[in-house]
Amino acid sequence: MSATSTTASIDLSKRDLTLDLARVFCVLLVVLIHLLMVGVGFGPDGQVAVSRPLEEQWWFAPVTWAGQIMPLFFVVGGFASITAWRSLVRRGGSGADYVRTRVLRLAQPALPLFVFYAVVIGGARLIGIDPQLVDLAAVGAASPLWFLAAYTLCQALVPLMVRWHGRAPRSTLVVLLAGAVVVDALRYSTGIDAIGLANLFFVWLLVQQLGFFYADGWFARRRWWVLLLIAAGAYLTLVPLTVLGPYSDDMLTNLNPPTLPLVALAIAQACILKLMRPALARLMATHAARAVVFLVGSRLMTIYLWHLPVILVLSGVALLIPFASPAPASAAWWWTRPVMFVLVMAALFGLSFLVGRWEAPREVGPTPPTAVVAVATVLAFLPPFAVMEFFMDLPIAIGGSLALGAAVLLLGRWPVARPAAARGAGGRIGASG
Repeated sequence: MSATSTTASIDLSKRDLTLDLARVFCVLLVVLIHLLMVGVGFGPDGQVAVSRPLEEQWWFAPVTWAGQIMPLFFVVGGFASITAWRSLVRRGGSGADYVRTRVLRLAQPALPLFVFYAVVIGGARLIGIDPQLVDLAAVGAASPLWFLAAYTLCQALVPLMVRWHGRAPRSTLVVLLAGAVVVDALRYSTGIDAIGLANLFFVWLLVQQLGFFYADGWFARRRWWVLLLIAAGAYLTLVPLTVLGPYSDDMLTNLNPPTLPLVALAIAQACILKLMRPALARLMATHAARAVVFLVGSRLMTIYLWHLPVILVLSGVALLIPFASPAPASAAWWWTRPVMFVLVMAALFGLSFLVGRWEAPREVGPTPPTAVVAVATVLAFLPPFAVMEFFMDLPIAIGGSLALGAAVLLLGRWPVARPAAARGAGGRIGASG
């Protein structure tokens, strides 16, 4: 089925297509940034060397103030979450129903990726590939998995956070902001970075709440110049935070553990998104834009989860082709990046036919009991959290595969309970047989 016919079969009347476009833009920008950050070539000793060309540029840190768009992704995710939750409630659904579906959407695509890492790392060890090179590749390729931990946490708490938003929207923001400030203060005053992990809760939930406000029309009710002033003010707060405060001026450094500057970025990006909405809406009125957005959007998790392994594999293949792998950060290397981006996207598109089927939740039977959903959510959260904290290695790949497999089984397939009368009848038939 073509992308155009797919869009024609979807009811677009209740969708804000500009947010679909924003989501696709965020993921494609992540792919591009990582493509520029990964330099694979031969060192002076003739051995394979991996570098980070983008981070070596003097202008890299300032550019991250615009290029760090993960806060926008969580804002858009918040909009989608509260919209989906309200629709589910109108149909009589429960919190367990919501969490089951959302966690499955994250755990299922992650399962084949963890199995892939287990096979590749284990196989590389067996055939004697340099362990340092294997570890370096695995750590780099698996680095985006932090998102699964943060997003699983946010999605699991959507029913609770929507309830708080309905009762005291501003107070909820204030409490989350205060929590983020306290966590950062304790982290930087004590020098214990692990304290910052608490901001997986405070920072990302606060950014998600901004998406709730976006869905409720708070940003739409502001005049354009008010949104512009709010965005400018949010960006200006980054100056004292990074110059006088303890935060890095590199917004990627502020990502894990998440810190207060990400909140400022989220506010600014939400305002800019609203300011750009008329232009984005006109773009999404075209069939070509809709086709591209829905074609890419239907494969977003595959693209996000697999793009770094694909980049590394293609970079490795280029090493085997004469003149196909210029020295990283050289002029020739920069000029080959557009071609490499096209190749990466083509490879991901092909890969999506193998692993893309895992993006759609496979729900069989009724929603499991709340306790089972909670256990499965924890099982889905732990593997990416372990990668975020300890980096990908063989034990984490194997353990993560088992945990995610268990989560998918618990959430995806639940037996249909038969009425007591039917069970009794079945028992009598069995006994008489």
